[in-house]
Amino acid sequence: MFRGPSIPTTTVGDIANDAFILDVREDDEWAAGHAPDALHVPMMQIPARIEDIPEDRDVVVVCRVGGRSAQVVAFLQQNGRDRTINLDGGMQSWAAFGRPMVSEDGGAPRVV
Repeated sequence: MFRGPSIPTTTVGDIANDAFILDVREDDEWAAGHAPDALHVPMMQIPARIEDIPEDRDVVVVCRVGGRSAQVVAFLQQNGRDRTINLDGGMQSWAAFGRPMVSEDGGAPRVV
């Protein structure tokens, strides 16, 4: 069976506290809960906003469970952004691990 190129992944426990987090979820998902210092760029805006993503450091890409972020990592790597890594399990793993979260909608931070 043919398999495409491997997408680099990391687990929540392996992410440094000062890691650059790129959240590619939709606005409502972001508003419900996200990593405190993450950059929010919804998946469909990545091509137009690629210059907002640093090239000089590792970038951990996150979505809800890891599917969309894996697609974004593949796209970014095809466009020369070699230091991008997918977060295995996405924000669901982030929350389950007890990493800090904030919300933008006035409610308790949560993953939707």
